[in-house]
Amino acid sequence: MYASTVLAYTCTPWHCLPGHVCVRCKCQLGPLPYGHDVSAEGMRKYNIFMPRICIVPRVDGPGGVTSFRLKFEEGLHARGVDVTNDPSQEVDCILVLAGTRKLLPLWRARRRGIRVVQRLDGINWVHRARWAGPRYTVRAIYGNANLSFIRARLADRVIYQSQFIKRWWEDWYRPARVPSNVIINGVDLNRYTPHGLHERPTGHQRLLVVEGSLAGGQNYGLFNAMSLAEALSRKFKIELMIVGRVDGRTKNRLKNQTAFRIQFMNTAPREHIPWLMRSSHLLFSAEINPPCPNSVIEALACGLPVVGFDTGSLAELVPGNAGRLASYGADQWKLRPPDIPALAEAATDVLQDQDRFRKQARERAESAFDVEKMVDEYLKILLAEEIG
Repeated sequence: MYASTVLAYTCTPWHCLPGHVCVRCKCQLGPLPYGHDVSAEGMRKYNIFMPRICIVPRVDGPGGVTSFRLKFEEGLHARGVDVTNDPSQEVDCILVLAGTRKLLPLWRARRRGIRVVQRLDGINWVHRARWAGPRYTVRAIYGNANLSFIRARLADRVIYQSQFIKRWWEDWYRPARVPSNVIINGVDLNRYTPHGLHERPTGHQRLLVVEGSLAGGQNYGLFNAMSLAEALSRKFKIELMIVGRVDGRTKNRLKNQTAFRIQFMNTAPREHIPWLMRSSHLLFSAEINPPCPNSVIEALACGLPVVGFDTGSLAELVPGNAGRLASYGADQWKLRPPDIPALAEAATDVLQDQDRFRKQARERAESAFDVEKMVDEYLKILLAEEIG
C-alpha cells in the first residue's frame, strides 16, 4: 500500500534513484521496481528499511490511551511500519501519548533531530471543582505540569483529539508554539459493528455506562447515571449496567435503591465490548467535559445511540439522530447539580425510536470514525518529511 510513499529505503547504491528520501542519510531514493515484495519479509530480503515509530509511554490497562495504542500499533504494523517504546533507539519520530516521565530521552532525541509529536488529551480539572483526595489532586497537578511542559518545550507538533481539547488547551495554556492538528479517534468498523451476537433484552431497557475508571474523583458521573435511571424507571423497566472500576464506597451508595436493577462489571475484555454494546439500548456518557471518549465512538460503531450532557466534545461526536444531548443546565466546571429531567427526556426519545437512532448511530461512525483513516492522518504528520 505504501511502497512508494510511507516506506523509506536504506541507502544502497543499486536503488538510490530520484524520487524519495532515505530516512537515514536523507539522500533521494526511488521506489522498488514494480512487482517487488513489500511485505516485512520482502523488506529484509531486499535490504529495505521500514520506518520506525517510537510510542511512549507504553500504557496498559482498560483506559482510552491503551485502546488507542493497541489499534494504532495494529494499523502501523499492517502498513509495514515498525514500532518501539524506547526513545533512545534509532527511530524516525516519537509519538508521545499525552505525557511521559522520560523527559530526558525525549530531549536527547529532539537534539538528534527526531520529530516529537504529542497527542494531547484533556486537562485534569476535577480537583479544582471538588476535593477528590490528596493522591488524586497531586497526580492531577503533576499530570498537567508534565503535559504542558512537553507541549511548550519538547513537542515539534501537537495533535489534539477534538476541537474541544484544542480550544481548552489554548484557553488555559495559550496556543502552542508549534503547528497543531485535530484528529478524532477512530474505531475498527469491522470489529465494532451492529451485526453479530447479542443478548439485548426485550422485557426491559438496558442503560450502559462504559468508562476505564469511575472511582474516587471521577465518581460524580455515576450519580448522574443513577439519577437518570431513576427518572427513566417512572416510564420504563430499567437496568443500569456499569462497566469500569468503581470504588467500594461509591458502589455501596449506588446499591441503596430499589427503583431499578443495577449491575457492576469492574472490567470487561476488549473483545467483549462490542457484544455488550449490541446488547444494550443506549449508552450514557457519564464524564462531564469529556475530551474524546472512545466508548462513545465504539458505541456509535455498534449502532448504540448515545445520551449525555452537551459538554466537552460530545457535540462533535454525536450530531443529529446518532443520539441525544441535553443541556447541563448549570455550571459544569463547578460540578453543580445538572438538569436530570432534560437528560431523561432526551433518553426517552432514544428509547422510543430505537430503529431510527441505531441506524443513524452506525452511519455517523461510518462517515467519521474509521480507524484506517485515523492511522493515515497520523502518519501524514509523523512521517511528513519521509513521505513528502
